[in-house]
Amino acid sequence: MKIGVPKEIKDQEFRVGLTPASVRVLTQQNHEVFIEENAGLGSSFSNEDYQKVGATIVNTKSAWNQELIIKVKEPLSSEYHYIHQGQILFTYLHLAADRSLTEFLLKSGITAIAYETVQLPDGRLPLLTPMSIIAGKLAVQIGARYLEKQQGGKGVLLGGIPGVAQGNVVILGGGVVGTEAAKIAVGMGAKVTILDVNIDRLAYLENLFGSRVELLYSNSQHIAQNISKADLLIGAVLITGKKAPILVSRQLVKEMSEGSVIMDVAVDQGGCIETLRTTSHSEPSYIEEGVIHLGIPNLPGAVPWTATQALNNNTLPYVLKLANQGIGALKQDSSLAQGLNIQYHRLVHPAVQQVFPDLTINN
Repeated sequence: MKIGVPKEIKDQEFRVGLTPASVRVLTQQNHEVFIEENAGLGSSFSNEDYQKVGATIVNTKSAWNQELIIKVKEPLSSEYHYIHQGQILFTYLHLAADRSLTEFLLKSGITAIAYETVQLPDGRLPLLTPMSIIAGKLAVQIGARYLEKQQGGKGVLLGGIPGVAQGNVVILGGGVVGTEAAKIAVGMGAKVTILDVNIDRLAYLENLFGSRVELLYSNSQHIAQNISKADLLIGAVLITGKKAPILVSRQLVKEMSEGSVIMDVAVDQGGCIETLRTTSHSEPSYIEEGVIHLGIPNLPGAVPWTATQALNNNTLPYVLKLANQGIGALKQDSSLAQGLNIQYHRLVHPAVQQVFPDLTINN
C-alpha cells in the first residue's frame, strides 16, 4: 500500500505520524512510504533518516495523495482540499468537539479512523494512553510554572517548605491523565485531591497512593468544596468519543483565589470547565475571573521526541494491519473497528452519533 505522512501544521505541533523505525517495518513488508519533506525534524528525525529506511521524501501534495494517510492531529481547514474519496485517514480526530471537521469528512467520502476511539475488549484505549500519560505529567509541570508570580500566578510553590503549607492540586478524573498528574504532584510534595465517579477506580488509586492522596467521589458538593481551595485545578475527564461534561461552572471559578491556575487536559473533547477555551502552545494562557486558564489541546507536542516514539509504539501494529488489509482490517480486528468514526459518507461511531444526531439522520 502507498502510505503518506504529511507534516503536522497545528500550532507548535512537532510530532510526526511515523518514526524511521516504523517506516523500516513497513518498507520491509513492501509498502511504499511517502514522507513530507522535513515532517520529522521537530521530533529530531531528518529526511536522510527516513530515506535510509526506504521512504521517499515528497512535497505536501504528494504526501497527502496516497491511499493511507498517517497523522498525529486532525486535518486543519487549510488541508481539506488534499483529502479525497477512497482514502483511509488514521489519526487523532476528536470529532465530538469539532462539527465543521465532522461535516467535511462526511462529505469527503474517506474512511476516518480515530486513534482515541480504538478500544480493547476490556475498555482500555491503547492509542490514547501513551499521550494521556505524557499530558498528565505535563499538566502539573506546566501548571506549577504558571503559579509563579512572573507568569501571573499567585506565587505558590507546590511542594511548600518546612513551616509553610504546600500547594493544593485538585484533579477532576482519576483515569490515566489524572493518575499521572497525581504522581507528579505528589512527587513535588503538593497536597493532592482526586475526584472520580468510578468507585473501583478510586479503590485502585487508594492502593496506588495510600494516604498521600485524598480520594473523593465526584459529585457537585465535593467538587464545590474543593474547587475554591485549589491552587492548581486539572480537568482530566474523558468519555470515549463524546464531549466532556461541564463539571465546573463559572460561579465556581469565581470562588477560586486570584492567580490560581486551571489546566484542562481534555479540552480537545470540549473540556469540563465552563470558562475554559482552546488555547495553543504559542498563546497558552488567558485570565478569566482572575484565574489563569490553560487549554492546550496538543500538550504532548511539547515533548515530540518522547511523544512520537511513544505513540508509534502503540499505533504501528494497527498501521500494519491497515497497510496489509486495507479497510478489511476493520473486520479482522474488533478493537480497530471501534476506531472507525466515518465511512462511506456516514457517521458510524455511536458516541459521535449522539453528539451530532442531525448529521446521523441526514446520512
